[in-house]
Amino acid sequence: MAATQGVRGGAGGRAGNRVPEAAALVVGAMALLGFADNFVRVIAEDAGLWQFHLVRSLMAMPLLWLLARATGGTLVPRRTGRVLARSAFNAAAMFLYFGSLAFMPIGVALAGLFTAPIFVLVILVAVYGHRIGPVRIAAVALGFAGILMVIRPGAEGLTALALMPAAAGLFYAVSNIATRAWCAGEGAVTLTAGYFLMMLLASGAALVVVALAAPAAAPGAEGFLTRGWVAPTGRFLFWTGVQAVASVAAIAMTVRGYQLAEASYVSVFEYALLVFAAGWAWMIFAEVPDALALVGMAAIVLAGVAIALRSR
Repeated sequence: MAATQGVRGGAGGRAGNRVPEAAALVVGAMALLGFADNFVRVIAEDAGLWQFHLVRSLMAMPLLWLLARATGGTLVPRRTGRVLARSAFNAAAMFLYFGSLAFMPIGVALAGLFTAPIFVLVILVAVYGHRIGPVRIAAVALGFAGILMVIRPGAEGLTALALMPAAAGLFYAVSNIATRAWCAGEGAVTLTAGYFLMMLLASGAALVVVALAAPAAAPGAEGFLTRGWVAPTGRFLFWTGVQAVASVAAIAMTVRGYQLAEASYVSVFEYALLVFAAGWAWMIFAEVPDALALVGMAAIVLAGVAIALRSR
């Protein structure tokens, strides 16, 4: 998902009416990401969250440099402080999202991340005083109902693990607002490079903290959040490399999509990620969310699409 961060805010002003071509590119990018994200659960069995992001970022940065050379972009931001501040929110969202993938179905984790448009609207109304009509108010209500159906608080209440995807959606929303408010004029490749740099720094710092604290890490995927540096396996390196390549490829495809058509049309097709991720999970791991979770996911997607279409 992180692969497409900043695209809407920095893809350029060459939008036209080539919606079918744009849709094909964005849907293709989402299919690629949906496949790659499913294997985070495999990575979680061999290494920790922080090692995964450190290695993934080291792999992605050279690929981003090649992408910048090919597209005439740059990795150097115009306003370094603002790009790094926006990247901090983006990185927090992705730490929470990827961290949750080791413990819950990918469709549930993505549903939480896709609450971002709902949180964007809430923030714009509560903080910036924007006024919205009844359709978007209803969309926000529907979206939050979907969240409750997906995270489903039980007798023990809302656990920290259950809240991780929705918290990722909140941080993702702040990073989307920051893209427009702080980073106008920055290119998509520049913003993505800022994100990977922040992930590199933050995951490196987290590995130092884990090494000093030396917490006991459970074996397998259960130790994903607390595991420090371990000797990388071939399987870990392979699937982390797939993640890095998929991220950069999805950036190129999505940037081009946003150049071909108006952003409010193109953004709707990003919801295909939820469909592809759940579809790959079903085909590869025979994982199917239960009926209530599926209804909640559908409610979140419907709310996001309604907000995107009404925000034109």
